[in-house]
Amino acid sequence: MSMEKMVAGTGIAVAIIVMMTTGLALLLPSTTLTQSGTIQALNVGVYSDSACTQTLSLVNWGTLPPGTSANKTIYVKNTGNALITLNMTITSWNPAAASSYITLTWNQQNAQLAPGYSVPALLVLSVSSNVTGFTDFNCTTIIIGQ
Repeated sequence: MSMEKMVAGTGIAVAIIVMMTTGLALLLPSTTLTQSGTIQALNVGVYSDSACTQTLSLVNWGTLPPGTSANKTIYVKNTGNALITLNMTITSWNPAAASSYITLTWNQQNAQLAPGYSVPALLVLSVSSNVTGFTDFNCTTIIIGQ
């Protein structure tokens, strides 16, 4: 192979790498998601500390790239005088399309909680790898004791 062909081939390879790197640099900032969301508690207390002294009404998940997840531990306390079953629901997605790409789950769905007791709950926010169309979102997490 002649030196001219090798130089041309190397130049093309470098150009492709530069285009790919530039493309990724442009893609990543536009798809990295920032989220914060409110927490509403019905018939329970929701706290940021295990002693249940710091009421929690806002969760800041920070910045999440597509295809990743983040965990937050919260504490849920039965503030009533009867056994309750814990449930969580997510509402008020903004933008609405976020609910197609993002899931929020926890490890206490349908758990029972006696009066006066608290339990740590692990919230897991997962972002789809093919998220598109928005970079910021928020939602309302409702934690219910029934």
